[in-house]
Amino acid sequence: MSTQFKVAFIGLGVMGGPMTGHLAQAGFDVTAYNRSPQRAAKWREMWEAEGLAIAFADTLAEAARGADVVCTCVGNDEDLASVTTQANGVLEAMGEGALLIDHTTTSADMARTLGKACADKGIAFVDAPVSGGQAGAENGQLAIMCGGLDEAMERARPVMEPYAKAIVHVGPIGAGQTAKMANQMCIAGVLGGLSEAIRLAQGAGLDLDKTYEAISGGAAQSWQMDNRWATMTRDEFEFGFAIDWMRKDLGYALEEAGRLGLSSPITALVDQFYAEVQAAGGNRYDTSALITRLPKGS
Repeated sequence: MSTQFKVAFIGLGVMGGPMTGHLAQAGFDVTAYNRSPQRAAKWREMWEAEGLAIAFADTLAEAARGADVVCTCVGNDEDLASVTTQANGVLEAMGEGALLIDHTTTSADMARTLGKACADKGIAFVDAPVSGGQAGAENGQLAIMCGGLDEAMERARPVMEPYAKAIVHVGPIGAGQTAKMANQMCIAGVLGGLSEAIRLAQGAGLDLDKTYEAISGGAAQSWQMDNRWATMTRDEFEFGFAIDWMRKDLGYALEEAGRLGLSSPITALVDQFYAEVQAAGGNRYDTSALITRLPKGS
């Protein structure tokens, strides 16, 4: 891809920072912006040490002005609105014909609202939440689920490829966010069962390594089992995808299910279990800390 193709990346968190780096490594002309100057300075120092030429903007308008594509990866609906549709957001500075790719996990309603705001300004839009966690972002191995028009997807795909393992166009605007909700519901249910299974093995005095070896090769195998069994058995949780963010995501999922007239009792139950872990001080623990609410037994 030509370095004359200009991309602005908004949001340099544990996901957005590595994704921005991959864009620069792929040859895009990248400008980065983060609301926290301290975090921006950290990434600037890191990228300079790696020899990556990434410009930094002091304002959203400066980042978005003249960009062919603007990517956003922030916290929630409110954060996304503040950097896009509200006063001094990127939509004010983006030119007609530009493309906005949003990697934030938001509500489907927010995606549809933002899509309409973009259409009113002649800007193409793709809602493209990601899965794979910090490791997936760092290794360029994210799964990206997308909603948007076919033409917008064609333009977005080469921009996302440097940090993606899989890119799937699920459907119209909002479909990417709804697919991400389904993704988070699956993770929540798996971790609920995995937590109880580990406590059973511990209570029975089983060799935990052997138990993992025995069950991970069959139908019970999952990404969570392969990547979290060992750390869960060692009570290690200060890493990974924070429970605060998972509860935000599950809230969107339950809200959308309610809008569709659907019942999601398992998701609602696990969400309340996470609330208990939060109340015990585990807000920033990895989602696998769900196990901490279960006693180990005698």
